[in-house]
Amino acid sequence: MTAAPATTAPVPRHLAIIMDGNGRWAQRRRRPRAIGHRAGARAVNLVIDFCLERGIGALTLFAFSSENWGRPEDEVGALMKLFLAALEREVDELDRRGVRVRFIGERALFAAAIRERMAAAEAQTAGNGRLQLVIAASYGGRQDIATAARALAEDVAAGRLRSADIDEAAVGARMALADLPPPDLFIRTGGDQRISNFLLWQLAYTELWFTETLWPDMDAGVLQQALDDYARRERRFGLTSAQLGAEATP
Repeated sequence: MTAAPATTAPVPRHLAIIMDGNGRWAQRRRRPRAIGHRAGARAVNLVIDFCLERGIGALTLFAFSSENWGRPEDEVGALMKLFLAALEREVDELDRRGVRVRFIGERALFAAAIRERMAAAEAQTAGNGRLQLVIAASYGGRQDIATAARALAEDVAAGRLRSADIDEAAVGARMALADLPPPDLFIRTGGDQRISNFLLWQLAYTELWFTETLWPDMDAGVLQQALDDYARRERRFGLTSAQLGAEATP
């Protein structure tokens, strides 16, 4: 493992990634799609290493969307086996390295064995703080917003909240990842330039970066390109450059 280069460039506090291209990676090699997913799992370890080296505090990976349940049954089955195997194989090492593992999404749709391993991984790593690793599985951004809206409606119906008090902060507090800063940088591999129902609320002011690289081919060089591009961007959050300059002046 190489040490992170000395730099004063801004580093994202929170990195979000859509890991796209496993199937195409396999097809180009005339291999089953399941082989691509297996290769993609190795890329996950590389990205975790990169985040730990660079001091990135949170990493959210889109592993399986709510829409992915509609894929061919054999592919979903292979993904579930791979998911369970990764949970059983990787959690001890992640725990040793100070990584906290969390899951967001509708986990009730998973088999009992997977749900049990998810809960066990969260419990085992709950005290870690070096990297927050969030796995979005059976997750959808619209679903996330609807869940928050339902929670607010229940609070109003129970008299715990007035409808007049529902604002952005109240909604945000009931979203998945409410305890983490919004992603500073979003990366999507595989060439498509869309966010595909991922973290719709949380990505409001996130910097977006797209690459043709297929997920199993992801390496530290591509990740560093994304961070270098991020460091060159001016994040204004609705303000002007002049306003930002004035705020920075003591």
